[in-house]
Amino acid sequence: MEESLCSIEILKSPDSYLARIQTDLGGVREVKSTTFEGVLEQVVLDLQEEFDVTL
Repeated sequence: MEESLCSIEILKSPDSYLARIQTDLGGVREVKSTTFEGVLEQVVLDLQEEFDVTL
């Protein structure tokens, strides 16, 4: 049986990227960066902290 752990939406504006993360534990939050790689790194770190997982 599959269970959804989080929902991630990544939006691009002319000068930055915005990721909206939603989880049952942490609710909804946003991270922003000027680079796609930067926003992905922030998302990974945030989820690692929340789920206490090392990738």
